[in-house]
Amino acid sequence: MKVIASSLRKGNVVDMDGKLYVILSAENIHPGKGTPVTQLDMRRISDGVKVSERYRTTEQVERAYVEDREFQYLYQDGDDFHFMNPETYDQIAVSKDIVGDQAAFLQENMKVTLSTHEGVVLAIELPQRATLEVVETEPTVKGQTASSSYKPAVLSNGVRTMVPPHVAPGTRIVVMTADGSYVERAKD
Repeated sequence: MKVIASSLRKGNVVDMDGKLYVILSAENIHPGKGTPVTQLDMRRISDGVKVSERYRTTEQVERAYVEDREFQYLYQDGDDFHFMNPETYDQIAVSKDIVGDQAAFLQENMKVTLSTHEGVVLAIELPQRATLEVVETEPTVKGQTASSSYKPAVLSNGVRTMVPPHVAPGTRIVVMTADGSYVERAKD
């Protein structure tokens, strides 16, 4: 399926010269003079080589047919992460290379979206938010203003983030899975 380059987003899969590439970042650049271009940073799925390409925003690019399906995270075994299809109960193993930095936010029974092409897992998408517990944080300094001052904290998954002064160790908080940033206190 051909699409214009400017419509491509992170996580899309494109077919170039018979090889599949997953897009790591897509940026549309509009210079003051000249033609607007789309800068794509991609990883070749077959061997993991990273490639950068520039296209005019109106150029056609072949987008590969990718099936997105919901799976449930089960457990990690060495370098593989195991997921189960909740409809058929089929299990699938996904390598550490594909999961990448998002592994820290995977929690048992978490629902994730796996993108597959001809039975091969290409990408994983986690829910936008995850609830974690604060393991350690600095004590609040008296007189600090609550509005803009955040303090460092370590979460139960080992990720470091910044939290408001009122958050103490043992507090459950909601964070964004993309970057680990604090959203709110957990409601449970």
